[in-house]
Amino acid sequence: MLQANLRKDSLPYFADSAALFSLIAGKPWSVFLDSGYPACALDRYDILVAEPICTLVTRGGITEITRDGHSVQSPADPFELVKHELGKIQQSKNELPFKGGAIGYFAYDLARRLEHLDSIAADLEHIPEMAVGIYEWAVVVDHRKQKSYLAGIAHDPEYWQKLIDQFSVLPNPRAEAPFRVLGEIKTNMDKTGYFRAFDRIKHYLAEGDCYQINLSQRFSAPCAGAPWTAYRKLRELNAAPFSAYLNLPDVQVLSSSPECFLRLINGKVTTKPIKGTRPRKADPNEDLLQMDVLRNSPKDRAENLMIVDLLRNDIGKTCKQGSVKVPKIFAVESYATVHHLVSTITGLLADGKHALDLLKHCFPGGSITGAPKIRAMEIIEELEPCRRGVYCGSIGYIGFDGNMDSNIVIRTLVHSNGEIRFWAGGGIVNDSVAEEEYQECFDKAAALLDLLRQFTATR
Repeated sequence: MLQANLRKDSLPYFADSAALFSLIAGKPWSVFLDSGYPACALDRYDILVAEPICTLVTRGGITEITRDGHSVQSPADPFELVKHELGKIQQSKNELPFKGGAIGYFAYDLARRLEHLDSIAADLEHIPEMAVGIYEWAVVVDHRKQKSYLAGIAHDPEYWQKLIDQFSVLPNPRAEAPFRVLGEIKTNMDKTGYFRAFDRIKHYLAEGDCYQINLSQRFSAPCAGAPWTAYRKLRELNAAPFSAYLNLPDVQVLSSSPECFLRLINGKVTTKPIKGTRPRKADPNEDLLQMDVLRNSPKDRAENLMIVDLLRNDIGKTCKQGSVKVPKIFAVESYATVHHLVSTITGLLADGKHALDLLKHCFPGGSITGAPKIRAMEIIEELEPCRRGVYCGSIGYIGFDGNMDSNIVIRTLVHSNGEIRFWAGGGIVNDSVAEEEYQECFDKAAALLDLLRQFTATR
């Protein structure tokens, strides 16, 4: 990236970034990193991209790299391949969070390239383990300052002006393309199956294999129509600060994640694991009581602390010695349908380390595996009937400037081949109660189930 070609031009500010993204939602490799504004005020920036100059798609042991219509295949480490395509870190004084770089997803199953896992769970996803584009421009919307910008590399002044013109006017309001759920929402683990897996986990915990194991179930339904329409409804029902919509050739990903995985800004690392959940209540006093119960729950605090310790160790692999701190622990954050117990861990990236080194050494996130991580992942492989695919992986960006922001892929729908599906689960520890953990899955899934039922009712 040549600094001489780095530009930032002001655009008109539109409060509804989803309406703006509708201009490019149908383009292959278009991505909307969505702060959930205005319903969610925990973050300030939305990022819109399309038309990558390069794409990297990993299936099994091979990554296909496509640039200028030509593709090559590589067996090399996918994280290293993305790092190579980003090139040398280009420092920039531009204050915007993203000015071009890599955006995409790293599926949970990409971990098979990092750790040996026996292939037991069925692969029903049939989608890439990694799908990342390299983008030279982005529309960045700053809701706090109510300003919007086109930022990135401007090789071609005529093309740059075309982008400015395109994003300066909202599309005319029109009826959304239909989306329909065509059949029953099914799960891959009924209550009997869940309790059987739960009992097996309790055995592993008693034997000392793990301190905590995350168990999830998969929901799916046949569907037809435009998944972008479903996403626009999802962000109304379940606004979240780490939401995203990815329109990729093989799959569309509709994420309303509340969880920050890894954020790297000017060398400072932040991760915010979620462990501990209570459903929201309609009555304000009952809702406050739910928050207090969660905040003071010994079980949830112990569960959260286990993952804090795991993530301190994970980010410590690429952070300066002695820099890892826990500035906030057991904070309660509230979302559309649930309250969560959230802790914050920080550190300083070690000299010579890259954002992709940090991502690789922390992947997948400990809050969705359990502890110790590798043994927990082996047990997940044994007990969950299907592979997780994108679920419990990460969506985010790594900029040409070396900065990164990423989520944990939870509260997320995945659409491909005429099917829409999502997952819900939670961490199991020694004093977990099967009935309560099973119900927690449905508490977390409430907004997604509501979304699909709404589209079923209108088909």
